[in-house]
Amino acid sequence: MPLQHAYSWLTESHAALPDVAAVSGNDSTLRSWVIGQIRGHGDVTQFDGDSVRWSDLKDDLLTASLFDMGDKRTIVVRGADKFLSAHRPEIEGYLAKPASANRFVLELDSLASNTKVYKTILKDHLLVACGSAPDKKFGTTAATRRKFLTTFVATRHGSKLTAGAADRLLDMLGDEIGMLDTEIAKLALYRPPGEAIDEALVDEIVAGWQGKTIWQITDAIAAGDAAEALRQLDKLLSGGQKPIALLPQMAWWLRKLGTATAVVLYRERDGRAWQLEDAISAAGIHRPSDIQRAKTQLKALGRQRAKQMLPWLLDADLRLKGTHSQEGRDRLLLEQFIMRLAKTA
Repeated sequence: MPLQHAYSWLTESHAALPDVAAVSGNDSTLRSWVIGQIRGHGDVTQFDGDSVRWSDLKDDLLTASLFDMGDKRTIVVRGADKFLSAHRPEIEGYLAKPASANRFVLELDSLASNTKVYKTILKDHLLVACGSAPDKKFGTTAATRRKFLTTFVATRHGSKLTAGAADRLLDMLGDEIGMLDTEIAKLALYRPPGEAIDEALVDEIVAGWQGKTIWQITDAIAAGDAAEALRQLDKLLSGGQKPIALLPQMAWWLRKLGTATAVVLYRERDGRAWQLEDAISAAGIHRPSDIQRAKTQLKALGRQRAKQMLPWLLDADLRLKGTHSQEGRDRLLLEQFIMRLAKTA
């Protein structure tokens, strides 16, 4: 079967499913939703991939449930990356000739495309990619992710979501589907059935005091006031916000400042005249009040800090999703990022 992404797979109907499936990607919510649809109304038996051995589940794979009520039992190995590494020969053998008594699902953070397991599942079984970020490899774009939010996720809560509201949520919260789902569920309570969630409601409810605090942090960063920026950050963290959610909210505005700076540098290298207002507009800032805010902040940042904005944002994002994803380290990274940006010349 061709490789499918959760954004499209979850919105389609599936009359028949193969007896083996792999659900792979970094978004646990997407993985959970896909496994839920694969399971249907049948029983499910779950194993922990960090501790289960092949001998623990091979008998289960061959034994049908007595209470399947028309749907096969689904046997799921959660966090199966370690399990796959430890039992690759046995799994490869099972994939070549799977039993039909149950449905077997491997839930993985990643699955290398050059492995026999990947190629066999892709050819004979079901492979669903569950990464939340746009990825050309899987044919997902910002547009397909937006459509997924406005259709599948909003429909889960009996609501409608405008494209602009979806984009605003992504700007503010990042691309973690579970967090977006939670916020859309909350927003749905503020609209009567049939009335759409729009950008104004997102700004009012999701941003609220937290959105104002994000502005205070970016203002303090631009002014070189690290102490004030860290005080405002502590308010958000004490209020239950997670660093993985706060960085995209800060980055939404800081990225525009970095882009405006990149426009200026490009025009200078090209020997062209430039106006700061034009560069700011090219970066996607159009409201007069926002243009004035951007001008003030860019002048306060200075050229050296402003031109490092985009590389530093990328570095912080990669580290927050990798080496500094653990609790404690994520806060430390965000504080270091603020100190780095707010350091005066």
